[in-house]
Amino acid sequence: MKSSLTRHILSLTLIFLFCKSETYAQSGDQILDGIGETGLIARYIFDGNAKDWSRNNLHATLQDNTETYVTDERFKNVLSLANENYLTLPKETLNGIESLTITTWIYLNAIEKNQYLFDFGSTDDSHFFATPKAKKTGEFGATLVKNAVSIAETTTSSPEVKKWIHIAIVIDFPSQSFNTYLDGELAATAQASNLDLSTIFNSDSNQLFIGKSLSAEETSLDALLHDFRIYRIPLRKNQVARIYQNASKTGESVVNERAEPEDNLPVFEDNVPQLYNQYLTSVADVTVETRVGQLPRLPRFVEGSYKLPIEAPQVRVLWPAPVDNSSVLKPGTYEVTGRVAGTNFEPKATVIVKDKDASSTPKRTIEPFKLEEVSLNVNSLGQNSKFIENRDKFINTLIETNPDSFLYMFRNAFGQEQPDGAKPLGVWDTQETKLRGHATGHYLTAIAQAYASTTYDKKLHQKFEDKMNYMVNILYDLSQLSGKPESTDGSFVSDPAAVPTGTGKSSYNSDLSETGIRTDYWNWGLGYISAYPPDQFIMLENGAKYGGQENQVWAPYYTLHKILAGLIDVYEVGGNEKALKVAEGMAEWVHTRLSKLPAETLITMWNTYIAGEFGGINESLAHLYRITGKPDYLKTAQLFDNIKVFYGDAEHAHGLAKNVDTYRGLHANQHIPQIMGALELYRNSESPEYYNIADNFWYKTKNDYMYSIGGVAGARNPANAECFVAQPATLYENGLSAGGQNETCGTYNMLKLTRGLFFYKQQPELMDYYERAMYNQILASVAEDSPANTYHIPLRPGSKKQFSNADMSGFTCCNGTALESSTKLQNSIYFKSIDNKALFVNLFVPSTLNWTEKNVTIKQETAFPHKDHSKLTIKGKGKFNINIRIPGWAKTGVELKINGKIQNISIEPGTYLKVDRKWKNGDTIELKMPFRFHLDPIMDQENIASLFYGPVLLAAQESEPRTDFRKITLDASDLGKTITGNPEELEFKIDGTVFKPFYETYDRHSVYLDVTLK
Repeated sequence: MKSSLTRHILSLTLIFLFCKSETYAQSGDQILDGIGETGLIARYIFDGNAKDWSRNNLHATLQDNTETYVTDERFKNVLSLANENYLTLPKETLNGIESLTITTWIYLNAIEKNQYLFDFGSTDDSHFFATPKAKKTGEFGATLVKNAVSIAETTTSSPEVKKWIHIAIVIDFPSQSFNTYLDGELAATAQASNLDLSTIFNSDSNQLFIGKSLSAEETSLDALLHDFRIYRIPLRKNQVARIYQNASKTGESVVNERAEPEDNLPVFEDNVPQLYNQYLTSVADVTVETRVGQLPRLPRFVEGSYKLPIEAPQVRVLWPAPVDNSSVLKPGTYEVTGRVAGTNFEPKATVIVKDKDASSTPKRTIEPFKLEEVSLNVNSLGQNSKFIENRDKFINTLIETNPDSFLYMFRNAFGQEQPDGAKPLGVWDTQETKLRGHATGHYLTAIAQAYASTTYDKKLHQKFEDKMNYMVNILYDLSQLSGKPESTDGSFVSDPAAVPTGTGKSSYNSDLSETGIRTDYWNWGLGYISAYPPDQFIMLENGAKYGGQENQVWAPYYTLHKILAGLIDVYEVGGNEKALKVAEGMAEWVHTRLSKLPAETLITMWNTYIAGEFGGINESLAHLYRITGKPDYLKTAQLFDNIKVFYGDAEHAHGLAKNVDTYRGLHANQHIPQIMGALELYRNSESPEYYNIADNFWYKTKNDYMYSIGGVAGARNPANAECFVAQPATLYENGLSAGGQNETCGTYNMLKLTRGLFFYKQQPELMDYYERAMYNQILASVAEDSPANTYHIPLRPGSKKQFSNADMSGFTCCNGTALESSTKLQNSIYFKSIDNKALFVNLFVPSTLNWTEKNVTIKQETAFPHKDHSKLTIKGKGKFNINIRIPGWAKTGVELKINGKIQNISIEPGTYLKVDRKWKNGDTIELKMPFRFHLDPIMDQENIASLFYGPVLLAAQESEPRTDFRKITLDASDLGKTITGNPEELEFKIDGTVFKPFYETYDRHSVYLDVTLK
């Protein structure tokens, strides 16, 4: 019997081998001491300043005295707190946290009772603090107090004076435990039942002190401090020990160390068949053909036979995932052996390799409608749909935003005065953040989409037009300053390839502080526009990595892509010629620089973690070529080809173009937009390799990396919640990161890619995925009463979504894409053929389509997903066919009526039903699609599954945190037999527990369940 441990060791061995290749292990500061940066809130090294070294720029401020740093034998330079000086942290540092870990090195100069290492809270009656020598016990104490009552407390021996001690304090909300570690060892632990930090920390009134109590009466700290860290996750014992051991060995923490996966998920025997597999009697073998050099596309699901008369799904097969295409370099036949999780079945795939020409790739035959041609309606019950609810949350807040906030850092970079009342954005657009300006690009796209989508309200429509024009006018004026003399006889550098270092500086750097930022725009080359000077672009060319120091960068081309995309959107929606000119100027600046670089440099740049992340700038540049017809823009777009991922190597030997998975373990949202760019390049160059890259990526990602909500990232191996898991189809073994899953902007980009592929090949599974991800992640990512939205969506048992940016004043990447997602929710309900002879109805959303070219209006009336039917009414007349998606989940009982008459035709799930006729004014089509319960299991641990009702993911509503998966038992022949509830309310019960749609879940939830079938 192969044990779970054996399989785990084998998996780690394979991962180690794969990660030796640069393709699978990018460089950058994403992992610190084996812990992914998504778990890190802030890090203060205190080696000469109080800056936050994390990407969040939550810089500390020293109070009551000047900063004092002293030389230390062990840590070189450290902070000295004495004479009543202390540090304050930004009040938003602990917003929205559930668990919390504090770690630091401390050297006590003296120890008096009731010194405070830190004290964090909203009042001195509700706070979290640690004292090296507690007043009552005289020991080291860590305490959580709520409303003047101690909720949890640990005490242990007080640290020695004149000696460095490493301290870690962990509040673990899921397990309701409170732990203190000294020098990497667990020193004290306590259990508590009310560790709800949301009741302790309040963003409006937080006071966060290091070295001082919230009460003015207590003693200030007399100590040296080094490497004070705050994590939003509860660190495990081995993680705390590693931080201590790594620093003890070298005096420095280890960056980019890949550690073992978190070990706190339940372990199941891997020879026990789960769900329907327990009734399996045989699994079909398959035969596939491929051509020389191209890995075969093996079906992830095959037919199976069962010993009971149950309607079971196809069998999920786990196939090997080669890292190259060496098996198909010659014509012939070979065999691949798969496995079915929990069983001894080993289905075979016979692969026939033929020496034949490449198969033709499809032409683009479908086009979207303009946003203004589709309007969202109330549903057939007279209620707002979820689409309208979310749209209005964003539209109504977006209209109140001040464009000057989004222009603040652009003016700052160019040394211009700010208008009266202008305030900068926060989070990733602050003064010293190297990504500043990214939110401005999202904002441009969002207000352009809002302008197009608000034809229902003339005042809103006009206000968004005014915002667009104001934004573009300022950006245009700033761009016209670049590379031109400040004064008539002033010196300047117009050549983008000849940008010098800043005045008085010997090298390029990313210092954006008020005193350090360069503003000599006349030296930046013609066409340059960004919210920071050009140094980051040049540093990336010279090998700079991602990080917070002045010799490091943060994805300069990512920010630029957002700006370019936004300008293009404004131009296409509103016809603003200045927007096009700004976009062209920047494209020419980029072309001048990149076209001079050797291919080896480009390959290195685009494969560097985060630093080389360029969003989908290849898509925007190819799009710009299509608008202008200027060949240089297409050539520039192709310079962003990620050679290692796309082609394997410079010789194009394998890679995604040859169906090889080259992106396992990589940062998901760094690469998904690149694939969308490949598809846009295919549209403009018709190179079949680009189409194959996009098509192969989508198939692999959807089938091997997708969680039930439609998201595709969330690795705990590698130790980064923003990465794909280290091996395909191992979501349970290597996924479900404690830091969260499914970065929301990754799903935003997966939807863009899915939509783009559908324009070429109308595969129903594309829109089945689109529906799943739209309802169960994008709609589910928005807060109940505001446009606050999620970054990561946690899927471990008893989790809770965290929402941010309700007032649109501080953006992460996902806050930015949320602006875009929720201002274009109608964009994929309907598509049309390029020749205007066919309509595609993809989603069942109450809406009205104005098909301008046909002079036809089509109104869709539905209460979907609360009702299982939808009605289309045609106003106008003409001959065209209507293709209606029959979802894959609609297995039985689908019924079609035309003008009230049932059509006696065969209707297959997972297809598009074509209705071709000459339509008359008032004709109706009615479609009924009965919902049923079905399970979506994790591919490598099938008893861990999500429960769906039709397209809707149902989440168990939890009252408290969990460390195990909720267990449920369902009837194998009829899943709904033991489920009670109201289908029209979409609220059900299993064993007394309420299950609701995930998109209507705002409190604690379990999306994955431990399911037994009987």
